[in-house]
Amino acid sequence: MSSSNNTHSALQGLDLDSRQMVLDTVGQLRKRLLTKEKILEFDKKEIFPEDVIREMLGPEIGLQLMMIPEAYGGMGGGTRDCVAVTREMSKICLGITTAFFAIQLGADPLLVGGTEEQKQKWLGAIAQGNSLVAYAVTEPAAGSDVAGIKTKADPVIDDSGETVGYKINGTKQFISTGGAADFITLLARAPEGLTFFVVEKGTKGFSSGKSEEKHGIRSSQTSPLTFEDVFVPIENLIGGVPGKGLKQANKVFGYTRVMVAAMGLGPGEAALDIVIPYAKQRIVSGSALSEKQGYTHKLIVPNAVRLEAAASYIEEVAARLDSGENDLEVEGSIAKYYATEASNKTADDAMQALGGYGYINEYEVEKIKRDVKIACIYEGTSEIQQSIISIFRWRTAIKSKGMFYKEISQEMEKLNETSSDLGCSFYSTAAGALNDTINLVHQNKMTRKQYIMFSLADMMTHIEVGASLARKAGMVEKAGKAEAEKLKAMSRIFANEVSQLVAQNIL
Repeated sequence: MSSSNNTHSALQGLDLDSRQMVLDTVGQLRKRLLTKEKILEFDKKEIFPEDVIREMLGPEIGLQLMMIPEAYGGMGGGTRDCVAVTREMSKICLGITTAFFAIQLGADPLLVGGTEEQKQKWLGAIAQGNSLVAYAVTEPAAGSDVAGIKTKADPVIDDSGETVGYKINGTKQFISTGGAADFITLLARAPEGLTFFVVEKGTKGFSSGKSEEKHGIRSSQTSPLTFEDVFVPIENLIGGVPGKGLKQANKVFGYTRVMVAAMGLGPGEAALDIVIPYAKQRIVSGSALSEKQGYTHKLIVPNAVRLEAAASYIEEVAARLDSGENDLEVEGSIAKYYATEASNKTADDAMQALGGYGYINEYEVEKIKRDVKIACIYEGTSEIQQSIISIFRWRTAIKSKGMFYKEISQEMEKLNETSSDLGCSFYSTAAGALNDTINLVHQNKMTRKQYIMFSLADMMTHIEVGASLARKAGMVEKAGKAEAEKLKAMSRIFANEVSQLVAQNIL
């Protein structure tokens, strides 16, 4: 284990045995707390099982320990550990995972910006299993546009002229676990700029509204929060210096979006886990559905490949975060955009693959489909991610005079020399064509045409995700592992998809 925290300095994370122990603990949840019958009941009756969530934080299970540094009573898990566990949990139920992830999200401002005293107090409380936490940023008129936040934090000054606290007024919306949290990390606008505060449950003037009735993730609680002259003492200002909130929020975007990518990936994998056995058992016109290419090559194989590509990219970015790399906001956006959209498509195709059974609640896939759609919306919609990817990657490509994607192209060419059956020549050609398109967009001043920028984002995303899959397949082949042939085939299939996408989108 590591004594580091996850503020994105280099992280050792958990050893493999410790990670597997946590994953085994998640697996045990299916047998008692989160059986299929209970999950379907929570969904049908729109139950937020607060008692179950709190038991998951208790001394016998303690899943939250993975995300807390050892210095504050946790296990010191790294990004790769949290990704693996979150992915596995979301295979069981994305609603439950959303409620659990709210704790991690709420802790992040403290991890990246809190004083030592604040970390000892609040992270320690999470580690001890005493606290549900919520992350209160979104407002009715400010979702992904954090700079548009209206909630105000006015200084309260004593007779000596010292600031002793802040009075907060405003409204937050769509806050996961907002009505049940023991404390929240709140982003509000102080005179110096956006600032994070800890607000405790029961503070005068702080209230939660009626839980939202939702299309999916019904086992999570989503509530509006209202603040009317809520006094927050100065010691609850995260970091002790006002005006640092936007910087603190931006620090964790690469991390949180990779986590949401993992959350989005799990439901798609769960849908395939239901469909593939069904396809082997269901006999139509004398043979199993799994033997019919029109079925498998439309509804199963492409989705299995896309999810593997998404997993490869998520794992790669998580490893980079654990190595101490910063400024991975674009990579986080690529991971979130690709994984959640791929998983949403997989769930949709899984419903189709099951026929009438796919539309029946008992078979779970219709619930998975309703649940996974939110992953394309929360923590920044897919369209927000497309904007981030296209704008920042375009700037990088122009600033580097084309070297960013040229280096990917050259890397794929080199990999093709040692592993000619990964589809790397397709990836290399696609990266070169993307470079030409970026230059054309730049020369013709088309960056304000959002549709064109979204097309660029799709090409950028698929090429970078595909390159990651090729790298993984190449490494697995070099190591002589049993799954090498499967990964190589997947890389070839994905390379063909990338080539078609780029051919359709180049100007």
